[in-house]
Amino acid sequence: MNTQVEAASSVFDVVKQVFSVIFVVSGVAAFYYFSEFQLLYRVLGLVVLVVIAVVMMLTTGVGRSVWAFVLESRQEVRKVVWPTREETVRTTMLVFAMVFVVGFVLWFLDTFLFWGVRLLTGQGE
Repeated sequence: MNTQVEAASSVFDVVKQVFSVIFVVSGVAAFYYFSEFQLLYRVLGLVVLVVIAVVMMLTTGVGRSVWAFVLESRQEVRKVVWPTREETVRTTMLVFAMVFVVGFVLWFLDTFLFWGVRLLTGQGE
């Protein structure tokens, strides 16, 4: 009996997901189809259909797991120790300096190799 309830729930979830996609696609199509109306009304209609689709999607099993993931992610972001302004500026300057140094070394090697190839092929005379 329990497997029948889960199967019916799974089928109902798939139906809700399909209708959510249909709402979003029809909202975008209606946005362009009713181009003679003011932009504000078209945007409001599109926003309403997207909100309906999101609410419908959040009532499915996948939607509930995505929402739980979002809430857990917010908790993890709060645990992050962010660098101070001084650390950020110092690290950025170090990155710029290293990019300059590596660029200079690559330019030097390219110039040296170009000179060597021209000398070996006899084009440098």
